[in-house]
Amino acid sequence: MPDDEPQLRQLSVPDEANGQRLDLFLAQTLNEVSRSRVQLLLEQGSVLIDGKQAKASRKLRGGESISILGDPLPPPLRAMAEAIPLEIVYEDSDLAVVNKPAGMMVHAGSGATEDARNRGTLVNALLHHLRELSSASGPLRPGIVHRLDKQTSGLIVVAKNDVAHARLSSMFSRRQVRKLYIALVQGDLAQDGGTVNASISRDSIRRTRMTTRRDGGRAAISHWQVLRRIRGPYGSFTLVSVRIETGRTHQIRVHMASLGHPVVGDTLYGASSSIAPLVKGAFPQLVLARNFLHAAELEFAHPGTGERLSLVSNLPADLREFMAQLANALK
Repeated sequence: MPDDEPQLRQLSVPDEANGQRLDLFLAQTLNEVSRSRVQLLLEQGSVLIDGKQAKASRKLRGGESISILGDPLPPPLRAMAEAIPLEIVYEDSDLAVVNKPAGMMVHAGSGATEDARNRGTLVNALLHHLRELSSASGPLRPGIVHRLDKQTSGLIVVAKNDVAHARLSSMFSRRQVRKLYIALVQGDLAQDGGTVNASISRDSIRRTRMTTRRDGGRAAISHWQVLRRIRGPYGSFTLVSVRIETGRTHQIRVHMASLGHPVVGDTLYGASSSIAPLVKGAFPQLVLARNFLHAAELEFAHPGTGERLSLVSNLPADLREFMAQLANALK
């Protein structure tokens, strides 16, 4: 069969599927295919019943022959270079350290359309600016050794070749990389410093959230230190530095929320969507359209030379401006 000839897949509809919609039947029968992909095949006219194109809403009787033209699985995404501005704070032949802005995903996800999930990411920008990246994490995540949440800004290290990638990954897994974050949390922390040693797992009800309230999670350790306390017309806030030994999903966000002090702007973990003054009308409401969380310092041994690298990123302008608005209200 020539390579360009369409693939053909045949299914027989069992009698017990009588009355079932075609799209639901296909989604249940083709276990490896998402429902959105089934819908796409139907919209493209790639599904035939007894040789004729069929609509998604077609009710089955049982006994029909279904033909699916083409591959029901889309080809795997590959990241594409995109001319996106990028702040590179360090670069050599083995690695680069970049300052990721809030609002940028590190790499494409798997839950949306191809255009939506393969545009505007850090990886797209890296491929344009650096051109050579390690392949160890696959075609969708070239160069990516570790990640930052979409709404977290700051330093992230990227590998340019597979040897550097393997050595950097080993450093992260062995907790040989010093990672320090700056966060503003709601409320007044009772102590000047402390450690949260609480395992993290996915929330069983809200799957986009992580939690410390389930058994059997992954070990996670965060050390926090108060930098500044703010008590004023908007209430109490605490600026903290947080050093993490591990790198679990949402680690700082879920650990601070577990103390009853969610990161400002982090509505997923209970923070307010806007900051209102204690006295209504005394000051305007403040809104931060991101999490007040910034990866400020990275320190690690160079994977090639062993030289100690220490990189620092100051708070970005939007977080400095938010702090200034709180400070101005104190005057």
